[in-house]
Amino acid sequence: MAERAQLRAAERHLGGVDPVLRAVIEACGPCTLDADRCRRPFPALVQTIIGQQISTAAARSIHRRFLRLYGGKAPSARAVLASTEQELRIVGLSRQKIRTLRDLAERVRARKIGLAALQRLGDDEVIVRLTGVKGIGEWTAQVFMIFRLGRLDLLPVNDLGLLDGARVLYGLPQRPSARELTDLAEPWRPYRSVGCWYLWQGRRRWQGDPERK
Repeated sequence: MAERAQLRAAERHLGGVDPVLRAVIEACGPCTLDADRCRRPFPALVQTIIGQQISTAAARSIHRRFLRLYGGKAPSARAVLASTEQELRIVGLSRQKIRTLRDLAERVRARKIGLAALQRLGDDEVIVRLTGVKGIGEWTAQVFMIFRLGRLDLLPVNDLGLLDGARVLYGLPQRPSARELTDLAEPWRPYRSVGCWYLWQGRRRWQGDPERK
């Protein structure tokens, strides 16, 4: 997991190899990726699934309504399985996401996937395990690994917020392609996850975050 000392080392490295990120780091302050590491893995993955392919604001709103189904607390796999499709649809979840949440919950309850054990696996193996769940793709796995497992060198190249952050901060005429983003982030190794965090933060700071409205 990302420890505070590792994050400080990442900031020094990124600031040394990338002048744009150096300015973002100075403006945004210390990276706080370590703040999510104490969260239980099932609720963290559920929240990531809810946020698939929708804006940050929409994801937050749906997640708040989702938690209200369970008295404001993150539910267990058993509690998710006990919820009806109508209850889950009312909070704003699509049928596809309901299927994904139920498949994940069923696998967790049946011990077909051990989320706590993922921490001991390499990045590629974690992606294989998670994408075995119906509806979980590589983006969901990578975001979960960055924010919950504290993996420091991931680059979710299909994240639109990340691509837009690169466009804004580097003054590009349009969003970079996945290959262009990969090339841009090559000097960030072995701390590409931290570089991504700063792109997300910088985009909100300099562009304004319409998703917060």
